[in-house]
Amino acid sequence: MPRELTPAERQALKGRAHRLKPVVLVGEAGLTPTVAGEIERALTAHELIKIRVMGAERVARAALLAAVCAATGAAPVQHIGKVLVIFRERPPEAIAPAPAAPPRRGARPGRPSGRGTPRRAKIRSR
Repeated sequence: MPRELTPAERQALKGRAHRLKPVVLVGEAGLTPTVAGEIERALTAHELIKIRVMGAERVARAALLAAVCAATGAAPVQHIGKVLVIFRERPPEAIAPAPAAPPRRGARPGRPSGRGTPRRAKIRSR
């Protein structure tokens, strides 16, 4: 069973979800095993996802949101129109540390690489 989100957490997640596009589309058939599997994969990869529901009434969409959250263990974040937003935190073992970048060729330790420094503007005379 997913834990209940606090209002502050829900507000922060709404802000993060604002720029997202729906990654799963639920059609007329509703929540099929295939759609549930896609939602599961998307949650594992992204934690926070948007789902677009096609052709259902508001009450049916609310029931679908509850069914999706119950099936995946996710917490509902938002339901606006035909778009549902859900969140499920990744388990710690699923988060792998990023590998360290190898040193650049020709770079000397302890010296700045010179990247990020502005170049001088060339002055042209007409």
